[in-house]
Amino acid sequence: MERKVKTPCVGVCSTVFGDHVCRGCKRFHHEVIEWNGYTDIQKETVWNRLESLKVLIMKSKISIEDTTLLQSKLDSLKISYYDKVDPYCWVFDLIKQASQSINDLNEFGLKPLFDSNLELVDLKQIIEDELFTLSDAHYQRYFALEENYRA
Repeated sequence: MERKVKTPCVGVCSTVFGDHVCRGCKRFHHEVIEWNGYTDIQKETVWNRLESLKVLIMKSKISIEDTTLLQSKLDSLKISYYDKVDPYCWVFDLIKQASQSINDLNEFGLKPLFDSNLELVDLKQIIEDELFTLSDAHYQRYFALEENYRA
């Protein structure tokens, strides 16, 4: 299955306000600006970075016990996912899109690794914040330093 979504953009761009990392899609400002001129390989590189960070975050929060059940439930709820990526990206998308309507993660073949008192809407905010923090750290490490050298 080809990516249904051609850009990570979620329509909430903070780079227009001067952020180096978009608070919506977590791409770097230059990636947002240059996206339409990127080759497929450049776009895939950005997707891969974002997906690897999502996997890192989700593996510390949730264990996938049954991938087939997860995929079946995503299909039945019409929650889009890209079947070529790590299933932990699917879990990220599930929490992001359906945190208010999920009562039991076990019904999705998932086992929570977090405090049972934590609401999924709160987990959604935590994973969004962590993704932003990791994206910003990556930007600071690999791009801000480069910009400082050029200045």
